[in-house]
Amino acid sequence: MGAMAIPKKMLSRDEVVVRHMRTHIKVILGRIALLALILVAAVVASVLVPAEWSPWGYLAIWLLALAISVPAFVLAWLAWLTTTYTITTKRVITRSGILNRTGHDLPLSRISDVQQDKDLSDRFFGCGTLALQTSSDDPLILHDIPKVEMVQVEISNLLFNDIQGAIDADPTN
Repeated sequence: MGAMAIPKKMLSRDEVVVRHMRTHIKVILGRIALLALILVAAVVASVLVPAEWSPWGYLAIWLLALAISVPAFVLAWLAWLTTTYTITTKRVITRSGILNRTGHDLPLSRISDVQQDKDLSDRFFGCGTLALQTSSDDPLILHDIPKVEMVQVEISNLLFNDIQGAIDADPTN
């Protein structure tokens, strides 16, 4: 599952978590690559800095690398870390936000259709977008869902009251 589970106090007495997940790691892969480039540039700059600039030259290089890394990587990583999707036997729960938390609870009884979409990069990474259609024509769109086909099967099983089928759908979960 990977992500921190929903606290038991948020679940009803007979509600069971079927899947708890974060968006796919692909959403921050570009930021990870950028962080690696920043570190490489800082190491190269530290090697090439003239000896007479020591120690302030090194300090300036690494402070600059840190100043670039925090907004470029750390904030994106925290946003990824704090965005979770939980599927229970009764609802779909979304939570996101670093300082200001937002959430959405969609009862399974309101879902009329479950659609998945996978573009080329999604197919490569094994993830996709899930659209949970409600009768109000206001779908809940979940982007970059790992194992999107399996999640779709789990939700479909839950919609047909096959709770055990939803729990058993993914043996690795």
